Amino acid sequence: AERLGLLTRLAAIIEPRTRGPVKHAFQVTFALSALVAAALSNDAAILLMTPTVLLLLRTVYPRRHPKFLVPFAVAVFTAAGVAPLVISNPMNLIFCDHAGIGFNAYAVAMIPVAIAGWLVAYAALAWIFRDVLADPAPALGAWPTAPERLSRGAQIVLMTVAVALCAYPVFAYFDLPLWPVAAAGAAVCVAVSVHAGHRGADLAGGVAWTIFPFLMGVFILAMALERVGVVAWLRSLYGSSPAPVATIGVTSAIGSALLNNHPMSVLNAFALDGSPDAGNTRALAALVGGDLGPRLLPVGSLASLLWYDLLRKHQVDVHVTTFIRVGVLLTVPTLAVSLLVLWLVTGL
Repeated sequence: AERLGLLTRLAAIIEPRTRGPVKHAFQVTFALSALVAAALSNDAAILLMTPTVLLLLRTVYPRRHPKFLVPFAVAVFTAAGVAPLVISNPMNLIFCDHAGIGFNAYAVAMIPVAIAGWLVAYAALAWIFRDVLADPAPALGAWPTAPERLSRGAQIVLMTVAVALCAYPVFAYFDLPLWPVAAAGAAVCVAVSVHAGHRGADLAGGVAWTIFPFLMGVFILAMALERVGVVAWLRSLYGSSPAPVATIGVTSAIGSALLNNHPMSVLNAFALDGSPDAGNTRALAALVGGDLGPRLLPVGSLASLLWYDLLRKHQVDVHVTTFIRVGVLLTVPTLAVSLLVLWLVTGL
């Protein structure tokens, strides 16, 4: 998508909104980031949208962009909140595969949760950065050139993504695995990119291969914590709670912020094994906490680590204290509303 010009086109969609008040561009940035995270994944949204938005800000606000960089970067990171589809977060996909939650069952419960979370998160962001977003002056710069028409290859990639998103619920309905859809889509995109002149080695270099040893280390950490009794403690805590949805969600959020959401999801998977869970409410509450908890500390998820690395490369400084302060103001209301909506949806 990036190499075939789709991100340039995405920036061109945002750019006209910068000609009015800054808050218009902020709204569009948040919405597009949320859609990219839902359709591709939260990590992909961070990797693709963050540099696009930072470049755009420096282009259209040549003098005022320093005060906009942090709010817009935080908007990209925050928009990848509760995953509305199981494919929207690799952690959720692994957890649901273990718990036996299918694509369709997950989507029915979590799409309303994600929408509610987006609305609350945007409202919190708009309040936190209200002084910056109140700037009424339009952009002084302009996107340097009109975007070229999408190439045939880019159109095929877009169509492939759309077909894959439509195929996932069909495969899930017939209880078929989802990986053949993803593998076929990846093969088509690689073939199109190579045909467009991109070397296979360059495409392979664009994959974040460090994710794999990271995930292996995560599972080792989770197994070690299980053996020292953490899973037994979680199982007892969840089983004795008079409000299990709230307890699981909050515990998962705090644990994800401290440990990282991947090992926390593994611990939750073990802790919830065999527990009564009508409508998968408890399992999904663990995922809501795991999706939102990483907003509290920078080590909470792979996405936050990737985000910080990108900010460093683009000379944008977000202090840890700023991250925590904004994270608390965002996470507390979003987590509360998301768990409430989950409880209502699964209860119905």
